[in-house]
Amino acid sequence: MTLHIRQLFAVAVATLLIGSVSAQETKIKIATVDMALLFKEYYKTGIAQQEINVERARIQKDNNEKLTSIRQIESDIRTLKQQSEDPSLSDQKKSQIYKDYQAKYQEGIQLDKERREFLGRKDKALNEKMVQRMRGILDEIRKLVEERAKAESYDYVFDKSGMSTSQVPFLLYTKDATEITSSLLKDLNKDAPADSGDKEEEAPAKAE
Repeated sequence: MTLHIRQLFAVAVATLLIGSVSAQETKIKIATVDMALLFKEYYKTGIAQQEINVERARIQKDNNEKLTSIRQIESDIRTLKQQSEDPSLSDQKKSQIYKDYQAKYQEGIQLDKERREFLGRKDKALNEKMVQRMRGILDEIRKLVEERAKAESYDYVFDKSGMSTSQVPFLLYTKDATEITSSLLKDLNKDAPADSGDKEEEAPAKAE
């Protein structure tokens, strides 16, 4: 899970406390939910990740094509260097080879600069898109939790997957709490397409 997604989870955990207790009530009705599991197992999360992987693979393909051009230039530079070391060449010929060498060298530097800028733009745009998609999914899950809490009159719903900054669970113990994760997961995935349960493809390595 990326840093952006962990930050989104922190926001979700911080705002998940639902409901209030009136002075007339003598018993508090509490439920627990595993938001991390809901997010992981929700079919829309897998679909979003697959789409992100496809786009990242496309970026990697474009980067590889640019690298191929740069490596060809590097090969040309090595060839020119070898040619310049030929003692039988005239000074005029050596001068021309040196000019060609300098031109190729500058061309390689410029192409690599453009490649790195291209990767920076594409990675930034893809990361922003991923954060927006995942935030939308988390909001959708949270809305379902709120609707369930209101429908079943829970005073509080605690996210048992929430962790403090010291990596200690926020929820250590709750008496008479109802676990609603499984039923919520069924609701979330009731409209899942038949192939959504397929194993998620491994994300391609980030280009450099």
